[in-house]
Amino acid sequence: MIEEIFYIEKSAYRDSFIHRLDARVKIIALFSLIIAMVAVPYSPIVFLVGGCFFIFFAILWGISRLPVVVYLKRLLLILPFGICIILFQIFFVNRYYVTFHAIIDLPFGIHIYAESVEFATILLVKFVVCISAIILLSSTTKLQDMLEGAGRMGLPAEFALTLGMMIRYLFVFGYIYRKVNESLATRCFDPFNPALPYRYRIKQVGYTIGTIFIRSYEQGERVYTSMLCRGYGRDSHIFVTKKPLRQAEWVFLCTSLAFVIAVPTWAWLVR
Repeated sequence: MIEEIFYIEKSAYRDSFIHRLDARVKIIALFSLIIAMVAVPYSPIVFLVGGCFFIFFAILWGISRLPVVVYLKRLLLILPFGICIILFQIFFVNRYYVTFHAIIDLPFGIHIYAESVEFATILLVKFVVCISAIILLSSTTKLQDMLEGAGRMGLPAEFALTLGMMIRYLFVFGYIYRKVNESLATRCFDPFNPALPYRYRIKQVGYTIGTIFIRSYEQGERVYTSMLCRGYGRDSHIFVTKKPLRQAEWVFLCTSLAFVIAVPTWAWLVR
């Protein structure tokens, strides 16, 4: 997981039209897509809207020139969390259907309903489309650029400062973790090695976690002292310069918003 954090940020440093877009454009366009996808009523219309939105995402992903394997790996990393919730839906009735027809009868009075399966599939489509938009945003936008873009759109300065510190020291924590992990590897310690006693492995892993937190705490103390020496105070904020959007960015933003609005409207009319 720690290595994945470094890899996500590394992919954001690639060069393409999508990477060069202002962070505000990508945030507005992709979050508008997510809001539109979530707002579509729970009905078969979701399949049509979700398919159009996924094609739009696939086009943007192709323009970004990122490997498809990158998307699949990140989707599979997140998918189990959504699948656990979605799978449970097939056993329950919900308020979006009036009648339910059991297609499989299980012991202990448990039934799988056809309508619930359809509802779970709709949830899966919504989940995949929304997660795909987030993956595209995180894979083509640097965290610092995303923070500055949010600041230009009116994010409160206190939030910007807090998120900026979190972004900065998330990678510091990652470097500390990597350093400790490499130290364990040079000593030929593997927490998953069955040849070592179980209690010994648990004890060493506990020591490792404690070491990471102690080093992180000490690093935080040193950084905070350095910030105070440089004039940091309660009224300090991250300075974000003004940056007008280019003509191409305005065209992309307006086209994206028009597409996001037009697709659900068209799907609703032709239903």
